[in-house]
Amino acid sequence: MTTDTESHADIVAAEDVLLFVNAAITATGQREFHSEAYEQRLSLDFLHEYVRVNYRRVYAASLALDINDHNAVRIVQGLLESAAEATADEKRTEGRLIAARLAVLPPQRVYRLFRALREARVNNRRTRAIMRDWLAARPDLAHDAVKYRRGLKTTARHIHLRRVDEPEALRELGEFLFRPGRLQRYRHQLLDAWRRAHYEQGAVDELPFTVAEGFAAAHGMKREAFVERMTHRMTRLERLRTQGQRSTGKEPRLPTDVDLTVMPLTRLALYVLSLGFEQRSAHRAELIRALRAAARRTAGPHAGSWGRVGAVLDDSYSSSGSGEKRRRPLAVALACHFLLEALAAPGAFAPLWTSGATDPLLVRPWGPTPLGTRILDALEHAPERLVIVSDGWDNAPPGLAGEVLRVWRNRLDPGRRTAVVHVNPVYDADGFDVRRLTPSVPTAGIRDAEDLPALVELAQFAEGRTGAAALYIYLDRQVARFVGDQEEETS
Repeated sequence: MTTDTESHADIVAAEDVLLFVNAAITATGQREFHSEAYEQRLSLDFLHEYVRVNYRRVYAASLALDINDHNAVRIVQGLLESAAEATADEKRTEGRLIAARLAVLPPQRVYRLFRALREARVNNRRTRAIMRDWLAARPDLAHDAVKYRRGLKTTARHIHLRRVDEPEALRELGEFLFRPGRLQRYRHQLLDAWRRAHYEQGAVDELPFTVAEGFAAAHGMKREAFVERMTHRMTRLERLRTQGQRSTGKEPRLPTDVDLTVMPLTRLALYVLSLGFEQRSAHRAELIRALRAAARRTAGPHAGSWGRVGAVLDDSYSSSGSGEKRRRPLAVALACHFLLEALAAPGAFAPLWTSGATDPLLVRPWGPTPLGTRILDALEHAPERLVIVSDGWDNAPPGLAGEVLRVWRNRLDPGRRTAVVHVNPVYDADGFDVRRLTPSVPTAGIRDAEDLPALVELAQFAEGRTGAAALYIYLDRQVARFVGDQEEETS
């Protein structure tokens, strides 16, 4: 009896952990096609509190997984706010995980996190030490002072960064943040450019693009001319966002100053979908080449190792996403198409889009979601792996996909010759998880196609054949890898 109870408890624990991981990968608290933003936030609030209280070890270990930045920040804040609930060993492990995660987060998110901690009056010694260490690792605090002025100022005040015995550069930074206008000029070129940009138009060109935009508007500079002048100061994404303002035609041209082949796969897919059909067709060779290059880079040593691969890819109307996440589900499916093509053996990839489309470059959100029919078509090819990329809203007819997979697994393929996995890019707020097709097929949440190989490994725990012990071993291995990788990069 005890063994049965413990086994059941292990299975429940594993299910709870996977449910949270799926949410942390996909949910961002923003509106989705089938749920509003407030529903997403309420659902996430409950999950974070539930897992932090009941599975604190797993809650912290999630920082080592491919969760999205929104949930990573929430986990860090939750751990620091509840430090009194942790043991000394847990605090040491959490500290290393937090430091490693902060190192890879965008700086603007970290500064917003630090502001939130200050507002929540989280002012213990460990929190201040984490903040100081992160600031010490920043490559140029003067750049942060110009671009993230409020965030750096709040952080410096919270950790008492200003001291009279600091080096001259740090004292100058303190003057810039807390007593602007007191110095007639700054030794640091960027700080002085910010000072001069208030009255000198030429100094605007020396500032980061997002900072320079405000000064350009104040000086009455024409937008198109300003964007053209600032090209050399822009990041790759800023060049893509502003390309339309540098175009002379009705349609924005592809940027000549950005190498599309080095862009991350999912981000590149989002960019491709932002183009019109005419542009995609006109630049077909260039876009396909960039997508395949990004896919091969993502596949790495696994390229060509998956054998015969079938894919059912959802381009139904719901893949249009929402106003906050426009075309995100479709972009994930498009990126997975090219990644699976790279992972499959040469000539052994069979993609099927729910709309019946045969040209991946011209897909668009359209029509119902006949997942069941497409899964039947995919299984006819006898793939070694079948990957389904969909939000799980099977509606043509409803429930057919789950029934097809149930019969296939139980009657036609009990030996599991075909490995089937469902990856879902959309969080279902009502179910506190991503929507599943059937209990007999593992489902994992996915944010970026780049995470697909790791998620296929994680999805094996969702089949209910392994308990919490095996999952904890996997998490410990991921924590060791993540913390070790970050320490190597900073050493």
